Amino acid sequence: MNIEQVRRAYGSVAELYIGLFGTSQQVHADDLAFIERHLAGRPGTVLDLGCGPGHLTDFLRALGVDARGIDLVPEFIAHAQATHPSGSYQLGSMADLAVADHSVAGILAWYSLIHLPPQELDGVLAEFRRALAPAGTLVLGLFEGDEVAAFDHKVVTAYRWPLDEFSARLRRAGFTEVERLPRPGDGIHRPHAAVAAIADPG
Repeated sequence: MNIEQVRRAYGSVAELYIGLFGTSQQVHADDLAFIERHLAGRPGTVLDLGCGPGHLTDFLRALGVDARGIDLVPEFIAHAQATHPSGSYQLGSMADLAVADHSVAGILAWYSLIHLPPQELDGVLAEFRRALAPAGTLVLGLFEGDEVAAFDHKVVTAYRWPLDEFSARLRRAGFTEVERLPRPGDGIHRPHAAVAAIADPG
């Protein structure tokens, strides 16, 4: 993945993106419930990777979670810090987390992996597994399709995955899927899904 390309692409549409997606009220209620179900009520830090405008980090914090937002787009981090001044937001890359091994309780990667070329996914999942404590939880959102394929996302090229194949990648990286919530396309939105997985012990 060309990280700089993704950073520039989102930076160029940051204001529009924030207007469309920048509050938790703009997130489907089923998705908020899924995130809460798997990440609320656990001790320890939860990283919101690709946190964008910081709305889901703030949603988790309102639930009592020690959530911290990380994003590679300076415009998003600046907005998050200004809008949620009590929160913790910083620039960073999900491919190289500046945390100790097995030191975080959870990771939220809400549509943060969609721009990863398939050959780079395993390395990022391995980094997530390194950071998560045993039995730590990974929650993510992704676009679903019959095959792994690129498509023209409104911002920059993204990829869709068959859920079973994505789950196999999670297993390979040391995770066990515990729940999936697929949502079919409706003529406006592409088919997509939420997935929760637990880091295997050891």
